Amino acid sequence: MDKHNFDTLSEAINTLTQEGYEENFEAGDNCIKALYSKKEYQPSELKIMASYRFEGMTNPEDQATVFTIEAKDGTKGTLVMSYSAEHNQNEELIKKIPMARN
Repeated sequence: MDKHNFDTLSEAINTLTQEGYEENFEAGDNCIKALYSKKEYQPSELKIMASYRFEGMTNPEDQATVFTIEAKDGTKGTLVMSYSAEHNQNEELIKKIPMARN
């Protein structure tokens, strides 16, 4: 069971960073990239530990999900998936990342 109930996306990112999820992940064309360390991962090398969904205050269609991710090499970070028309994440690659079992 998750211990967080965030009101905003920025609150979630700040708190999760303080808890050690310091890397920023991004889903590219054929791999998940760690933006700070410049490492590249395949979905099988990662686990989604938790996810948090947010809706925009002014526009309910402005939705985002924050995933906390841990890599097999110990790297921990977050990946933000925006559901706006302008998002640039590879959704299919994100769907291949397995969920951690509680």
